[in-house]
Amino acid sequence: DVPFSVGEIVGGHVVPYPDARINRADPAHPAASFIRVQSVVADCRNRLWILDTAAPKFAPPLQGGAKLVAVDLSTNKVVKTIVFGPKVLLPRSYIGNVRFDFRYGKEGIAYLTDSSEYGPGGIIVVDLASGDAWRTLSAHPAAQGDPSFVGVVEGMTMNVDGPDGNPEPLHVASDGLALSSDGNLLYFAPLSSRHLYSVATRFLRNRDAGDDEVEASVRDLGEKGASDGLASDASGAVYA
Repeated sequence: DVPFSVGEIVGGHVVPYPDARINRADPAHPAASFIRVQSVVADCRNRLWILDTAAPKFAPPLQGGAKLVAVDLSTNKVVKTIVFGPKVLLPRSYIGNVRFDFRYGKEGIAYLTDSSEYGPGGIIVVDLASGDAWRTLSAHPAAQGDPSFVGVVEGMTMNVDGPDGNPEPLHVASDGLALSSDGNLLYFAPLSSRHLYSVATRFLRNRDAGDDEVEASVRDLGEKGASDGLASDASGAVYA
């Protein structure tokens, strides 16, 4: 319940970005308006990428509303919209974070996390030129979170209402995301976990790679503490 989803600070005040119209959720035209934006990422080509989960309050995503939107920062105009279809966006998917690598394909590759509370998590790979997208690691335990994890904040367990109405610990799948400086590794971490994982991007990018190849390249890099987002730098460090 906010006046707009994406803002820009202008003259000390926050105003809708790129304009007020696109920030007015329109369920009748979900691909043309922001429904529930999760994150924004500026790239090296002077564009702002806006990731819209289309899933307010972790509700099932509005069909046709979950999307990746690119805005040209020199003109403040939308230049690309990629809507995710049912093959990659499951009934309870929640697309949490996105990272880009422009060294591959005609226009680059995007990697996203499915941070679902209720369904399988995973990694979604997008060909930015064609808009084609595919899921990986939907069956791998590393992307689902630790079933024994119980988040405690200031002495209180982070509970949600379970399917039977009784409280149960919050469970969020693959969430944090970072790309190594050479583009060879994608780091990820479920929110409901203290572990950091990596996966080889050469298998993620290859649509013909079997699930066994992708899963065999996953590495458990040990405990880092519980965290939401991840970031990386040119020296090879990963920040939680």
